[in-house]
Amino acid sequence: MTILMFGDVVGKPGRKAVAKILLELRKKYDPDLVIANAENLAHGIGITKKTVDYILSSGVDVLTSGNHVFGKKEGLDLLSNKEYPILRPANYPPGVVGRGYDIFKVRTKKVLVISLLGRVFFASDYDCPFRSADEILEKYRKEKIIIVDFHAEATSENEAFGFYLDGRVSAVLGTHTHVPTQDFKILPKGTAYVTDIGMVGTADSILGDKKEPILKRFLHQIPTKLEIEEEGPVEVNAVVVEVDDKTGKAKKIEKIYQTVDI
Repeated sequence: MTILMFGDVVGKPGRKAVAKILLELRKKYDPDLVIANAENLAHGIGITKKTVDYILSSGVDVLTSGNHVFGKKEGLDLLSNKEYPILRPANYPPGVVGRGYDIFKVRTKKVLVISLLGRVFFASDYDCPFRSADEILEKYRKEKIIIVDFHAEATSENEAFGFYLDGRVSAVLGTHTHVPTQDFKILPKGTAYVTDIGMVGTADSILGDKKEPILKRFLHQIPTKLEIEEEGPVEVNAVVVEVDDKTGKAKKIEKIYQTVDI
């Protein structure tokens, strides 16, 4: 089983880059399932029907997310519609719209995909991702192929979470910071791991946004309106994980980094 996952897809440049490169990546890696983090899909924050339909029609199978997924009111209807393969983090409190995990069928096989949020450096009071993961895995003890998108800020929390789930899931793939890390590896008990995949967003930017408003914010310490940078090449950060579908253990993890003109 081969899983291809894109990091945070940022706005129109990210969406267009995924659509442009995915056919090439399918030919090269022949993935069984394609996942993308979609929390920044609609102009940098949240999701809309138009942006979700576009990314799904480009060939992405499953959308995970993070703390910005509720940024557009329209996204609430999408999250509540189970026909859309969209996950919000599972460790939001009970009663929040949407689902944080689901099983997706790939021919005769099944893949359990889980979306979870870290807590360190976040202002909101989420439920414990470690205990949330335990509850989900207890519910799905028979599942072999399990992919976790861990949307977290602190590298220490990412690493702790990876080791906590080592041997119990196929992969723990970090998202959120938009900055790719280099620690692509197989943990001792067979779980593929990376602290942060990175983003799919404009290369000449600050995390996908125009530089000037962010520089003003740092210099003047007053709120500024952020804008997506839509000019220039787009960097595509993704990962490919090969999983033994009999054991659920990862066999290989490979970094993908390319720039795309859109």
